[in-house]
Amino acid sequence: MRHENQIAIMTNKKMKIKGVIPPLVTPLQSDDKLDKSGLKKLLDHQMDGGIHGVFILGTTGEGSSLSNDLKKDVINQVCQHLASRIPVLVSITDPSIITSIRLAEYANKCGADAVVIAPPYYFPLDRKEFETYLTALCRQLPLPFMLYNMPIHTKLNIPIETVQLARELGAIGIKDSSGDVDNLMNLISVFRADPDFSVISGSEILLPETIMAGGDGVIAGGANLFPRLYVELYNASLNKDLERIQHLKTALIQIENSIYSVGSNYSKTISGIKCALSLLDICNDHPIPPLLGLDDLQRLRMRDQINIMQENYRPYIQSAVSSRQ
Repeated sequence: MRHENQIAIMTNKKMKIKGVIPPLVTPLQSDDKLDKSGLKKLLDHQMDGGIHGVFILGTTGEGSSLSNDLKKDVINQVCQHLASRIPVLVSITDPSIITSIRLAEYANKCGADAVVIAPPYYFPLDRKEFETYLTALCRQLPLPFMLYNMPIHTKLNIPIETVQLARELGAIGIKDSSGDVDNLMNLISVFRADPDFSVISGSEILLPETIMAGGDGVIAGGANLFPRLYVELYNASLNKDLERIQHLKTALIQIENSIYSVGSNYSKTISGIKCALSLLDICNDHPIPPLLGLDDLQRLRMRDQINIMQENYRPYIQSAVSSRQ
């Protein structure tokens, strides 16, 4: 149940999204069964690390592959367990606008704080088509919304003019996962003076640059594993502590070059995070098709990589790796 001040914030569409927000993986027991105990442990792990919100059913959460019933189960379980302690952002992106609207309505019923919208996948859209779609969708949403720029999956790099239109329609921010630094910095420059619009980086390696340029936060997959590490880097960036930033950003580079690089498929980042979480005894690592999990040899390599991270960044890493293989 939301607090009264949160309801007022949402009604006025002035909820400020900022800080470190993990794109939560979806712990599964099978292709259509949620690992509920693992999800609760994962959420507690995030809260212990001091994160500022969670983003569910996104790319890292394998949202496009989950059944609607499973998506609803995730939304319900997350909202119940977090109980309005931090904002819950829910991806509602779907090829069907009706499905997106109904998922938004369910998220609102469960107590989520905002929805996240990317261009619907499959059909390549031009700017006019997406803006028409966005206008129609936003008028039917019961919650504030953020844009999600993920051109590698949606085939559309959302132009700044469309972001400005979304702001007029009530958008409270954008997650930019274009991987284009110039695009990210342009968004920050355009919206820096708007106190009610957040520019969030989807490229975790750019966390310090985003914050020091005037951006608001990062949606970082690695925060599933090491939330405290990312929160400490965020705080160092706010304080412009360059020495600490350099030390902690080295950890992010190590994550990129090790944990995210164990597998060989496109999905290796998601599979790697899930595998590492299982080795940390937090949740299951079952991926949903079409993604593949890591094999036994890769799991051994992953265990070695986590041990290395522990040796180098022990204050920010869970102290022991599980013996599960």
